[in-house]
Amino acid sequence: MPQRALIEQRPWLLASLIAGISYWFVAGSWIPGLYLILWKGAGVGLLAVYAWAHHPVRDAHRIALVMALGAIGDMALEVNFTGGATAFLLGHLVAIALYLRHHRQVMSAAERITTAALLLAIPAASYGLTGRTEVALYALGLGGMTAAAYASDFPRVRVALGAALFAVSDLLIFARMGPLAESRIPHLLVWPLYYFGQFLITVGVIGTLRRKGEFSAP
Repeated sequence: MPQRALIEQRPWLLASLIAGISYWFVAGSWIPGLYLILWKGAGVGLLAVYAWAHHPVRDAHRIALVMALGAIGDMALEVNFTGGATAFLLGHLVAIALYLRHHRQVMSAAERITTAALLLAIPAASYGLTGRTEVALYALGLGGMTAAAYASDFPRVRVALGAALFAVSDLLIFARMGPLAESRIPHLLVWPLYYFGQFLITVGVIGTLRRKGEFSAP
């Protein structure tokens, strides 16, 4: 879409991109903590506004709720890790319910195996990286969300890919608790993988609902 059309028709989406991309450059900078926390929440929070404001159907509002919970989790993580993880887990449960409503009707044996592998491998890897049961329990929701996205009829190149990027981002966070504790890799990759994962999920869901004729708004 041309830049002018993006500004005129989807200003919340553009604002999200600006906030999400710019946060990567300012994270850990001299900016006071409260402002930085709000800046962090703005990227995905504006995705929630985009999904809710112009798309008057329940499934659009469901993905808006997923993004709102993600934004709350982003901010809460800065002050309370458990509180942030709880917000993300609630978001995963809402996303699972949405994806199951749009379950792919026909799946090959290979697709079913992949779905099961995502469901099981993500919590197993999370436990392997941290050795913490509570992390594995959270990752059951993460794996369920990723598997449900893959098994849905939303476009995999956007929604399933976005869910996978989200999962990799979380796995890097868990790796930072263990084998990559001294590595710069998680610090460099966690945010862009997470943010663009959420971005792909949002535009993938909204675009599919539009193509199905559920609304005609931009």
